Amino acid sequence: METFFQNYRPEIINTAILFGILFIINFIIKIIIRRIGKRSNIIEARVKLIVRYVTVTLILIAFLIESFILGARIEDLVVVFSSVFAILGLALFAIWSILSNITSGIIMFFSFPYKVGDKIKIHDKDFPIEAIIEDIRAFQLHLRLDNGDLVTYPNNLILQKAVTLVQKDAFDK
Repeated sequence: METFFQNYRPEIINTAILFGILFIINFIIKIIIRRIGKRSNIIEARVKLIVRYVTVTLILIAFLIESFILGARIEDLVVVFSSVFAILGLALFAIWSILSNITSGIIMFFSFPYKVGDKIKIHDKDFPIEAIIEDIRAFQLHLRLDNGDLVTYPNNLILQKAVTLVQKDAFDK
């Protein structure tokens, strides 16, 4: 066991430094995202979702860097990543609408001008909607119509349609 630590001492030290740095970066990014969420009056559940996305991304980056620390060559990683991305590409093509909704949810976190409780009008020629935003989720908005019906509206469509603010914070009537 002692020879193991002697033989791999630089790799162990570099790994500890990598995880320490990524832990600090993750902590700082979480604080920044929470401040943006608080300043923009975004629901805590949405903030947690974006934090989770950032954490997963940092973990994937850590695995990539760790493979270099442990001695993987670029040629080896190219073969692995090209194989993985070929399979993922086929799988993700099949579920592209889900990914576009998740991406739209992330975009909406940082730049969506409407909040939960606002009454909005979606200008869709086939299905115009005037409703109160009840919840903003990773895949869709939950909209409450005046008659009480709940409509789920995909995030990617809300970014493609014209939207008008009818009443700010309609819950506070």
